[in-house]
Amino acid sequence: MIKKILTIISSVIVCCSCTSQNDEEMIRNLIRNGAELAEEKQIGDLMKLTGDGFTALPGSYDAVSVKGILFRAFLHYGVFTILYPTPSVELGSQDGAASATVYFLIVRQNQDIPGLKELADDPVRWLETAGRKADLYRLELQLKRTDSRWLVYWAHLEGFKGTGF
Repeated sequence: MIKKILTIISSVIVCCSCTSQNDEEMIRNLIRNGAELAEEKQIGDLMKLTGDGFTALPGSYDAVSVKGILFRAFLHYGVFTILYPTPSVELGSQDGAASATVYFLIVRQNQDIPGLKELADDPVRWLETAGRKADLYRLELQLKRTDSRWLVYWAHLEGFKGTGF
């Protein structure tokens, strides 16, 4: 159940339109804005940010299923923060396609992991530091650009298994 909940939260993290100078930065801003919407428990706004035919894995969940999972996840976590280092972004060879990888953890209110902010641009050290204190996840996303907006069409969440993903 937790894995389903995190899948939904993670897929939502990425789904926001932004105005930025380049596509990679636009996608990173999407992730940041999506995380903020998740922390504010804005399920409707998060779901508006996915494209038609959105799928969340594992489990092959559609947007309607994701809304229910997010609702239950938000009840479970209460007040929380999503922490993550700078996401990696790769623009596809075809126009309007991209992928992103986000390593993240969800921290409940009043839980702190010292030193993470300083490691935002060093994902390897970020993972090592966070992994000592919390469960880690990797979210892989496929995005498409529609007009001036990026949308998430596919999201896959994996939990850290102790030696890797």
